[in-house]
Amino acid sequence: MITDQLVDSFGRRITYLRISVTDMCNMRCVYCVPPDVKFLPAAQILTLEEIARVARVAAGLGVRKVRLTGGEPLARKNILKLVRDIAAIPGIEDLSMTTNGLLLEEFAQPLADAGLGRVNVSLDTLRPERFKAICRMGELDAVLRGIDAAARAGLEPGTVNAV
Repeated sequence: MITDQLVDSFGRRITYLRISVTDMCNMRCVYCVPPDVKFLPAAQILTLEEIARVARVAAGLGVRKVRLTGGEPLARKNILKLVRDIAAIPGIEDLSMTTNGLLLEEFAQPLADAGLGRVNVSLDTLRPERFKAICRMGELDAVLRGIDAAARAGLEPGTVNAV
């Protein structure tokens, strides 16, 4: 059967696309990054243009929601350009991002200005000592400031994920 929409094996329309824009991260969470991890060479990562093309093709097949993930998507060079490019694709109604929040204070307003609608922040604890033990890098206060900045930038309703 030929269709101009994406459907799963149960015949349901697929309207959501999750794109991992990088495997790099500015944390080394114990549940995510093993000590001996080897990151992909740059040549094996999709370019911004390739990612935007995937989103365009998916939109043409009925995808309406795109979530950018990683690694840490804010660690991806030129992430604001990618957000602008995807937000401008006809048919994309909801563009969101999952982030660890460390860089969100700096990026929240520029992301909103570029067309991002929502952020999900991964935050496993509100106790600074546990944060250090789990994430091994970064500061809890920076993540909390990032969540506040996202709210001020209008990136709500946001979600906080805990593993």
